[in-house]
Amino acid sequence: MELVISITTTVRRRNLASGERTYKQYYANYRDPESGRRIRRAFNTRREAETYKAEVLRRFAEGSFVDERRVPTVASAAEHWLATKDGAVKPSTLKNYRVVVRGAIVGPLLVGTKQQRADFTEKGITPKGARFLKLLGDVRLNDLTTAQIRQWHRLLSIEVAPYTANRAMSHLKSILALAEEDFRVRAPSMPTGISRGRGKLKKAILKPEDIARLIAHARTDDEHGLYYAFPFLAGTRPSEQLGLLWTDVDFNRSVIRICRVQERDGSLTDMTKTEAGTREIPMSPLLRAMLLDWRDRCPRKGKTLHRVFPGPGRLQPWPKPRIGGGGVLLYQNFRRRYWEPVFKALRLPYVTPHSARHSFISTLQAQGVEVGLVAQIAGHANPTVTLGHYTQAVRGGESAIANLDEAYAL
Repeated sequence: MELVISITTTVRRRNLASGERTYKQYYANYRDPESGRRIRRAFNTRREAETYKAEVLRRFAEGSFVDERRVPTVASAAEHWLATKDGAVKPSTLKNYRVVVRGAIVGPLLVGTKQQRADFTEKGITPKGARFLKLLGDVRLNDLTTAQIRQWHRLLSIEVAPYTANRAMSHLKSILALAEEDFRVRAPSMPTGISRGRGKLKKAILKPEDIARLIAHARTDDEHGLYYAFPFLAGTRPSEQLGLLWTDVDFNRSVIRICRVQERDGSLTDMTKTEAGTREIPMSPLLRAMLLDWRDRCPRKGKTLHRVFPGPGRLQPWPKPRIGGGGVLLYQNFRRRYWEPVFKALRLPYVTPHSARHSFISTLQAQGVEVGLVAQIAGHANPTVTLGHYTQAVRGGESAIANLDEAYAL
């Protein structure tokens, strides 16, 4: 099948106050090869019309041609992308996606404070005298250009924040990639050389020798030790740790299945933060031994083992079971009762529970484990996230230089 596009010209007249004015209008004319509909696009110059003709013919030759009237807008492509995430990520993550997509990509963007924008995006509350800026929602994907994306990113960086602009850019990239697959619409090139603004501060992490002291202490702390050692040995998020059940611990295969999280209210969601978050973490011999030992002491739900990290209940002399244990341990109680005291007792620099995950990932990297495997164990969909946001130096310059001597030794 051949696609024929003709360029025609019409002389148009306009009656202005200064008199009649004539000008040429150029048209690209062709029939849609799938529907047979006639398509006519107007341009102010022949060059624009010829450029459009070349682009349509290129898409047709590549097999990516689609009827322009069926090309979705950025808004509908974004909703299509969000629909694919429904059920694949936990509800709170999906809610955050929707806020960014609708508030920073589709628009309109409310000019105001952060709270005003949040109230408008999430609740539809419009402040008195509100002013709005148009974003990308109404733009059809075949009309979207790299220049428009660059201008939109700059607008968000100025009106909101560079972090929000970069986050929205990441979502837009995923939206356009999915649209290219599902709607056969060629996505424009993403702009290069965009300033990422002020760098995100790295989390403070413990030195390996400090982690060694903490884990050694945990091995002598029968009641609390596993609670604060676990994230350093497994690299889990706090919500994954507190949501872990004994049925997820496979001692025969020496792996821990991460397939659910605990929400802020203590409820369990049978879904991880992202699709990649559902994974299996290998148990080291040390972690396996600590878990086996803890299984004998762990508070039960009635008489049954349930949560790996439950609320403690009331301790009775061993081997009597605890009274009222086995229930939910909220994150704030975990930090106050289990996490913070050990840093005071050992006089270690305080770090957050999530920092233990950074230490775990950075230590694996420092030990030479390939980044793809580290990303898989950590539950990252893309190794770039592992490298860009989590990996930090855990060794001094002396050891790094010593490795050079080993590498160049004859």
